[in-house]
Amino acid sequence: MTMPTDTTATREPERPPLAVVGSQISQDEELFGRVFDRWVVSRFLIYLRPYRRRITVAIGAVLLFTLMQLAIPLVIRTVIDRALVPGSGGRDLLFILVIAFGVVITVNYLANHIQESIIGRVAGHLLFDLRRAMYAHLQYVSLSFMDKTEVGRLMSRLQGDVNALQEFLESSIFAIGDFVLLIGIIIVLLSLDLRLGAMTLSVVPMLLLVRIIWLPMARKAFLRSRETSSATNAALAESIHGVRVVQELGREEVNFALFDEKAGDNLKAHLLASKFTNVLIPVVDGLTGLAMAIIVIFGGGLVLDQALDIGVMVAFLFYVQRFFDPIRSLTIQYSIMQRAMAAGQRIFEVLDVKAEVADKPNALALDQIDGAIEFDHVTFGYVPGQPVLNDISFQIAPGETVALVGPTGSGKTSITALAHRFYDVSEGAVRIGGHDVRDVTQSSLGRHIAMVLQEPFLFSGTIFENIRYAHTNTSRDAVIAAAQAVGAHDFIMRLTAGYDTVIDQGGANLSLGQRQLLTFARALVANAQILILDEATASVDSYTELEIQRALAKLLQGRAALVIAHRLATIRGADRIIVLQDGRIIETGTHDTLMASGGLYSRLYRMNYASFDDIPEDQVRSLSDNTGQT
Repeated sequence: MTMPTDTTATREPERPPLAVVGSQISQDEELFGRVFDRWVVSRFLIYLRPYRRRITVAIGAVLLFTLMQLAIPLVIRTVIDRALVPGSGGRDLLFILVIAFGVVITVNYLANHIQESIIGRVAGHLLFDLRRAMYAHLQYVSLSFMDKTEVGRLMSRLQGDVNALQEFLESSIFAIGDFVLLIGIIIVLLSLDLRLGAMTLSVVPMLLLVRIIWLPMARKAFLRSRETSSATNAALAESIHGVRVVQELGREEVNFALFDEKAGDNLKAHLLASKFTNVLIPVVDGLTGLAMAIIVIFGGGLVLDQALDIGVMVAFLFYVQRFFDPIRSLTIQYSIMQRAMAAGQRIFEVLDVKAEVADKPNALALDQIDGAIEFDHVTFGYVPGQPVLNDISFQIAPGETVALVGPTGSGKTSITALAHRFYDVSEGAVRIGGHDVRDVTQSSLGRHIAMVLQEPFLFSGTIFENIRYAHTNTSRDAVIAAAQAVGAHDFIMRLTAGYDTVIDQGGANLSLGQRQLLTFARALVANAQILILDEATASVDSYTELEIQRALAKLLQGRAALVIAHRLATIRGADRIIVLQDGRIIETGTHDTLMASGGLYSRLYRMNYASFDDIPEDQVRSLSDNTGQT
């Protein structure tokens, strides 16, 4: 299976060792990371390479905007000290300075517009690129990775963590301007008047002291607020998803009390975080007022002593008014960078997950196969050293239907997963159409195998789109024919929009049996030579199951079928039955042959249980020991 080419991700730097267990991503979901992680930044810059020219222009616009911010008070100072002095002939100079002021304001506006528009577009493209890269990668990672990873964590990385990097890009470019503005204000203040500048800047150590004390406590409060918010949302989502069970068991009051406790904790944490936020604002405003008071008192005295131009003092007031803005922004940027480093590490950790099942460089692309399946002394385990299948060997001829039966955990689903090469065997070989599945491309293998699982899954869209999901060019007549074959056509036509009915999320507007019938039709449209049914009829009633089996009897001609069946009543129609226990084949044959042999299958069948899964494990083992099959 060929992955899409990512033109941005070339010659990536090596990643330092990660806390990864097998294919599972790290369970550490830290909100804050290091302020600067060189590896994360270098990986991040790879995705910015296609936009480096636009970013350069944006940085230039940011610097130009910053210079204009520095120039505005100087123009005002010149107007006051030069153009408004009596007898200076200042009208002409005032006119020139007004024009200069207009030019500065215009350049300021244009630079601000350019930086905002470019950064916004680049950040949007970056968001798209990262999500596209993660989505493409997750389509091809091995199921062993997906088995060990919570979907919620992956969704968090696709959404929240990517947004954190987007925010970092936007804020970091503006942070360049904030830093230049801060340094520029300090230089201008000291150059205009060293004494007044030094006295004005004396309030800065006080602000830094406040920040040192405030930041750790505030960060802890913000983290607590986020944690309690997540817990509250999780409790809310769980109660909504399980509302039927809640109402059935009368848990409304108990659940409300538990939710009220979590929501109360979140309220307290949020109020504490807001308190820290609200404390800082008046402190900064107070220090700003203190700096302005210093300018008015000491600067005013210098003006009265004619040791300082009044325009300089006015410029000081303008600069001090802006001085604390970049400090506030850079403090926020500090937290943004920490979140971005943690988010970047999690994102690139996912992108670095290697596909354990991958195509060989010279893998064959199979156009046609005869549908034969062969397991040749296969041993397999999800965890090394803990096999779930032990020396499994059997063959399925084209057109033959073979049922796999056995207690839960006997290895039935693992066999179907190996046939589709969702995993690679530890020992032995699995052959499809005479080819080792490791020697063919996964995409071509998938075209020849159709699967219907016990839990039907339907995608968003119409019924028509879901049935032809495997082949989007399938005609409506072919879709209708497939639906008729599995007995789904009648209920579809009873729906308001028929085949154009939009399926609700998870298929909520259809019954479980109806959803399963649609997955049967989808498998038939795939027109594969091999059909795998993993207890696919368990979700339908007996009459519907009978109708499906009648339709499949015609459609399976010339196709191999591997059927996992728990209901003993559904097994008898198979050409051959393979009985599994503890990952080994203990019996094989037709229903009549196995019944006549008096083995485990026969004894279990005569116990009149509806399903092998209903039989207590101790009884299975007792019967197995008594028959001598183990």
